[in-house]
Amino acid sequence: MTISMTASMGKKALWLAPLSAAMLMLAGCSNGSAPADDAETDAAAETSETIKIATESSFKPFSYTDAEGNLIGYEMELVDALCTQMNAECDVISQDWDGLIPGLNAQKFDAIIAGMSITPERQEVVEFSEPYFYSGIILIGKKGDDLSIDSLAGEAIGSQRSTVASQYLQDEHDDADIKLYDTQDNAYLDLTSGRVRGMMSDKVIGNDWLKTEAGQDYEIKGDEISTNDDAMGIAFRKDDELVAKFNTALAEIKDNGTYDQITGSYFGTSSTAAAQTADADVMVTEEEPTEEVAN
Repeated sequence: MTISMTASMGKKALWLAPLSAAMLMLAGCSNGSAPADDAETDAAAETSETIKIATESSFKPFSYTDAEGNLIGYEMELVDALCTQMNAECDVISQDWDGLIPGLNAQKFDAIIAGMSITPERQEVVEFSEPYFYSGIILIGKKGDDLSIDSLAGEAIGSQRSTVASQYLQDEHDDADIKLYDTQDNAYLDLTSGRVRGMMSDKVIGNDWLKTEAGQDYEIKGDEISTNDDAMGIAFRKDDELVAKFNTALAEIKDNGTYDQITGSYFGTSSTAAAQTADADVMVTEEEPTEEVAN
């Protein structure tokens, strides 16, 4: 097949040669309109540049996959609204949690949206957008178990590594037998199998899991724990111009009601302030939007 195709191409070259010469002559007679066309092409190329965004897909309801493997969730709808507002093409991919910040700084992608809290340690290596959500952490254990936040010494307690929840455990309860996991799903598995007695988790994610069949025999132990790292933001490389663009788009979708619509559909509230204090498993009737938390 290769030989016959090469021979055929040789024959075509004989009669294409005069046509090619004619086309070159016509090209030489151009009336000089090319620069305008080039400018339009350059402008189109600039606006069609794809922004690559990474997430970690076991953080339901923020970001997770459906039965067909599609990325869905609150943050996916938020990204879609932000990119639409910026008139930008965006491509969202799933990455392991531990590889998110290293991958960002290695320029494998341009931004991270993954329920990532804005902490001083992270701010040393990445730059964050303005907060788009606030959430505390909770301790989950089996119903009827007397486990409490004041009695974790020697107890096997699980959490996803490199999260605010796991950092809280290490800082405040280093006498516990802390088990860290690469994904939230693996932490749930060890909780239900009895390998750990309790799990420290983001409040919204934990509440969502408690509504599942796997979580029906478990409950929150004690009150929600608030830290100084409750705000979540989109992460970028230091001094990236995308930070300002996303901040502008975030402010605009808050002003035009899109943000309230998305947040309300997932958490039953129209504002970040209410989302900070409302229990994620209780849908409330949406009334007049409250004031936003000061960033």
